[in-house]
Amino acid sequence: MRWGHHLPRASWGSGFGRTLQRPDERFPFLIHWSRPLQGERPLGLPRDFIRHHESSADSAPPTVRHGRLFPSASATEAIQQHRRNLAEWFCRLPREERQFGPTFALDTVHVDPVIRESNPDELLRPSSELALEHQPPQAGLPPLALSQLFDPDACGRRVQTVVLYGTVGTGKSTLVRKMVLDWCYGRLPTFKLLIPFSCEDLSSLGPSPASLCQLVAQRYMPLKEVLPLMAATGSHLLFVLHGLEHLNLDFRLAGTGLCSDPEEPEAPAAIIVNLLRKYMLPEASILVTTRPSAIGRIPSKYVGRYGEICGFSDTNLQKLYFQLRLNQPDCGDAAGGAGVSATPAQRDNLVQMLSRNLEGHHQIAAACFLPSYCWLVCATLHFLHAPTPAGQTLTSIYTSFLRLNFSGETLDSTDPSNLSLMAYAARTMGKLAYQGVSSRKTYFSEEDVRGCLEAGIKTEEEFQLLHIFRRDALRFFLAPCVEPGRAGTFVFTVPAMQEYLAALYIVLGLHKTTLQRVGKEVAELVGRVGEDVSLVLGIMAKLLPLQALPLLFNLLKVVPRVFGRMVGKSRKAVAQAMVLEMFREEDYYNDDVLDQMGASILGVEGPRRHPDEPPEDEVFELFPMFMGGLLSTHNRAVLAQLGCPIKNLDALENAQAIKKKLGKLGRKVLPPSELLDHLFFHYEFQNQRFSAEVLSSLRQLNLAGVRMTPVKCTVVAAVLGSGRHALDEVNLASCQLDPAGLRTLMPVFLRTRKLGLQLNSLGPEACKDLRNLLLHDQCQITTLRLSNNPLTAAGVALLMEGLAGNTSVTHLSLLHTGLGDEGLELLAAQLDRNRQLQELNVAYNGAGDTAALALARAAREHPSLELLQCEPPCSAHLWTPRMPSHWCFLLILMPPLCI
Repeated sequence: MRWGHHLPRASWGSGFGRTLQRPDERFPFLIHWSRPLQGERPLGLPRDFIRHHESSADSAPPTVRHGRLFPSASATEAIQQHRRNLAEWFCRLPREERQFGPTFALDTVHVDPVIRESNPDELLRPSSELALEHQPPQAGLPPLALSQLFDPDACGRRVQTVVLYGTVGTGKSTLVRKMVLDWCYGRLPTFKLLIPFSCEDLSSLGPSPASLCQLVAQRYMPLKEVLPLMAATGSHLLFVLHGLEHLNLDFRLAGTGLCSDPEEPEAPAAIIVNLLRKYMLPEASILVTTRPSAIGRIPSKYVGRYGEICGFSDTNLQKLYFQLRLNQPDCGDAAGGAGVSATPAQRDNLVQMLSRNLEGHHQIAAACFLPSYCWLVCATLHFLHAPTPAGQTLTSIYTSFLRLNFSGETLDSTDPSNLSLMAYAARTMGKLAYQGVSSRKTYFSEEDVRGCLEAGIKTEEEFQLLHIFRRDALRFFLAPCVEPGRAGTFVFTVPAMQEYLAALYIVLGLHKTTLQRVGKEVAELVGRVGEDVSLVLGIMAKLLPLQALPLLFNLLKVVPRVFGRMVGKSRKAVAQAMVLEMFREEDYYNDDVLDQMGASILGVEGPRRHPDEPPEDEVFELFPMFMGGLLSTHNRAVLAQLGCPIKNLDALENAQAIKKKLGKLGRKVLPPSELLDHLFFHYEFQNQRFSAEVLSSLRQLNLAGVRMTPVKCTVVAAVLGSGRHALDEVNLASCQLDPAGLRTLMPVFLRTRKLGLQLNSLGPEACKDLRNLLLHDQCQITTLRLSNNPLTAAGVALLMEGLAGNTSVTHLSLLHTGLGDEGLELLAAQLDRNRQLQELNVAYNGAGDTAALALARAAREHPSLELLQCEPPCSAHLWTPRMPSHWCFLLILMPPLCI
């Protein structure tokens, strides 16, 4: 998972900073604003592309005097109510945004994507075959701000209709929400009335006739009283038509007749055509958003200005987006209070690392050219570095990311098949991704891409669908590679997206051999005619002495069974490949997949690889994780909404095949990082019964040396915390654990007999959680190793409270824990409160002879203590007649740092 290259960066010239004075951060992905949406407000510091405003929860839209346009008080109040309703609707946060904290609001900061003006000649120019390159703006056409969209054109003519277009993920929906909310809060004084329409909503009405007034009144009831005044509003009325690609418009007079009456019932498409013709409400202004493939549905003579949404074509905009979003103060509270929020210093360090990687690794900058991928980067970093909300997985983040960009999107609204855009992407891009994973490559030639896109295309309709996909969505998945020596090749926009799409291609059953495709067709044919033929053969066998008929009769029954076995073998082969990828010995000493993903986003500190060095082998360890995650119930439900359903029977059979392979190979003793990857697979699968059966033989959990971040603690606790069998040993030495991690892992510790927490910098605060663990009525710990942690005397006091009420611990190691004389004296005073302890190691704690002798006397009087290991210089003083004769010998020769 490495970021490689970036797209050619657009050059905006010296006037860029002055032109873009009001960019705002917004929700980066495409979610139709006809659904519950989050609010956005512009925030101000033009020099830094930032504007800060009060939250929508604390203020209401301002009162605006409309003068002669709406003379009556009731009409003015209706407009104000319309503003309030729109603001409330657009301020709603989707579930995916609530992960960033309960106080997170998108109306607090904004970063505008770049909009550049284009002309009809440029739009009609034939595009490149793969349509992946982003063309820089032409000279003399500077970027546009939202407030400049309806400014007069270069010839001084008034602009009434503006068409904004952009590929999937560039932020069209966000711009619409930004403009609507600006109007709601009085920041678009040019327009006294704004009426937004979702073209997806209008397309659902079909040809059912309805007047413009009816369409407005049904969606915005407060405007009923204002409807008769729409014609008088003139240029102060703005219609916003979002997602024009959902409507099939016919501007021919033979197809759509002229109509100027807003109260005349017509098909919704006909009303939109007459609005764009300026035949109905000719003075009104119109803003249209669409995908590039649908630009031609509006004749250019009806359009005053075209604007291309270019995303974040400057890394400064990307850095600003990350800084504003990742520095949210309440990010750590998203897990229902579990865990600890990141400190401001930690958040700043995260942003700085990401900024350095944006400057040094151009592929991540190329990916973040699309605002939607900026959101994906932030969501992934939040998943990796903040307390994880219950049930959230890496696969669910990617699935939600695709839902927010592709939900409700069809490839072509004029095509009768109504094919889902995501389903088409899974079939084409998924095939390319799987070919890359199976051949272990991440760079693809133009022939590779063309072969996957054009495979099986025979009809003109299929070529038309391919053309639309190339223009609208191909850039979302692929980016050109600019690494030296790899000119003309392509990579997936985000490395992990290749593995996700490859896994999706497999679980959807799209990967079939030629034998399987032919066998399926034959089996279906035999199945359709088999019953009739069998009946006829049965009658003939009774009437005629033909010995071959019974044999033919039985063969007809065998064909479907043979095909079923072929499919079963295919699933076993896929499961075998997935498990082998998970347990590749070549990857045994790699970082775990979570650290790999973090490094791919934040970069790796240290010297870079020399260009002459041979490249490292490609690693696809996320591929099996995504396969397991896509089979989970939640992700299958979301994929069904995208037009990519996974049948329950297929999911069950795939899970059974994977279980058999995991049961055989999963018993191997794995290195710590690979063991965590194994647990992460089960976490992504989200099936406790499946995990309990596969992991029933796991008795030792050795994660020594693995950096246990909040998400890793959540993974281990979720997978192993609900099991029933006891763990003989859990080794978490040198894992950078903190008190929050101890609390998360408590369910696992309760099932553990030997617990090693050495070298974790655990202090007195962590001892509170250890005390609670020891006092729990289900605690089974017999050996507790806390060596090389700064527990101090304050911490050991809390531990003794736990030991006083514990009946299971027999071996306790407090080697090099900073106890000092005070700690040893406290141990000596309270040692008799525990009656089961057999061995105690307090060596290398800087204690003097007095404290050591006091502890020795307490040990001699203890009913069960057999071995006390103290400071080596004091060991000669610790032998007593009641102690075993070999004890002093052990104290002198025992290596002090081995416990």
